[in-house]
Amino acid sequence: MTRLFGTDGVRGIANQELTPDLAFRLGWAGARVLAGACQHKAMILVGQDARISCDMLESALVAGICSAGADALVAGVVPTPAIAYLTRKYQCDAGVMISASHNAYEFNGIKFFSESGYKLPDETEDRIESLTANYREDASERPVGDRVGRRLERKSAAHDYAEHLKRRMGVDLSGLRIAIDCANGACAAIAPGLFADLGADVHAIGVEPNGININDGCGSLHPEKLRELVCRETCDLGLAFDGDADRMLALDEHGEVIDGDVAMAIIARDMKLKGTLKDDTLVVTVMSNLGLDLMARSNGIQMVKTKVGDRYVLEEMLQHGYTIGGEQSGHIILLEHATTGDGLLSALRLLRAICDSGQKLSEARRVMRVLPQVQRSARIPNGNKQAALKDEAICSRIGAIEQELAGRGRVLVRASGTEPIIRVMLEGEDPERIGQLADELTLMITSRFGA
Repeated sequence: MTRLFGTDGVRGIANQELTPDLAFRLGWAGARVLAGACQHKAMILVGQDARISCDMLESALVAGICSAGADALVAGVVPTPAIAYLTRKYQCDAGVMISASHNAYEFNGIKFFSESGYKLPDETEDRIESLTANYREDASERPVGDRVGRRLERKSAAHDYAEHLKRRMGVDLSGLRIAIDCANGACAAIAPGLFADLGADVHAIGVEPNGININDGCGSLHPEKLRELVCRETCDLGLAFDGDADRMLALDEHGEVIDGDVAMAIIARDMKLKGTLKDDTLVVTVMSNLGLDLMARSNGIQMVKTKVGDRYVLEEMLQHGYTIGGEQSGHIILLEHATTGDGLLSALRLLRAICDSGQKLSEARRVMRVLPQVQRSARIPNGNKQAALKDEAICSRIGAIEQELAGRGRVLVRASGTEPIIRVMLEGEDPERIGQLADELTLMITSRFGA
């Protein structure tokens, strides 16, 4: 049986795979597991992004929470990292975010946070999954009377989070012209005001969510419109967020993209110069560009690499107390300030680094030379992923590609933890050739194991 929880919560097509029934059972089971030992009436914070299915799933999730005897404190539309922070601030017993992050609007997801604002370990998710699967209509287990939970609202949640960011990472942005793309998602209501309050002249797009335009040709996955805005308005830089604002990509004044690797290079080097880079170490995943290794080596920074997924980066950081880690996708964790990746916080930290250095972003990015890298996606049903990764012919082809690259590049093939996709990534000196190889390998995987 396929595990219900992926690398970032439970995800699927809303009302088909992630149904209201499943959301109800997840709310009930999550409340039982995360608040079952409370000596008081538990309170669980619930937030959502801007996609059309969130209201439906929130209603079901909250009903499940209340049916388990916990109160649900509803925050409305807020970024995912806001739930991580506000769960602690409001002294809730757990937090839940309804979002499918960077995925298209028809998808949605449910992810849980502990009372400390951290994503749950596998064993806790397994307990929730077990209860979800074994839910029974047993009236004897249901609280009644005043033990039933209530739905409460916290309308100031988004504002409270924005004020926290200004206190935690305030930087004087006076004189800067900044373009931002909020992906028609969770930060659309607060991001323009946040940067304006810090002194920037803000030009914003992706700030008109209608439920179905989240991540649609905008945000961190689609920087084309932001590039046009940066160039048209002669901005100093651009900032692009995804649907739930837990990741960020930047554009310099010429519209050139600064991905998570380059942003981490700039921030980590600044932290090292200021003595705040714990053990002079940066934590990344195996997907990070080889150019980041070269940057680290030349700047006296150690690199620790984990499996793909911000949860694995966070586990490594917590185990050793490291202060920065993240992914090429722009999911950056600043552990001194947050318990999870935070796009707005990362943007502010990047701005602090370039403001303190007096450099333009196009100058700051030169700290790292990005080696050519191509990525492809083979759409494969979830049930076929592992068979594809173990297939003898595919493994043989991967080995042949590695031989051809002969140490001057690499190939990485992995299953997505959030989508029915196998990702193919190649790095090398010749972008045209690695593109051809990536296309060939992706076609081979799709033809053998695609739907």
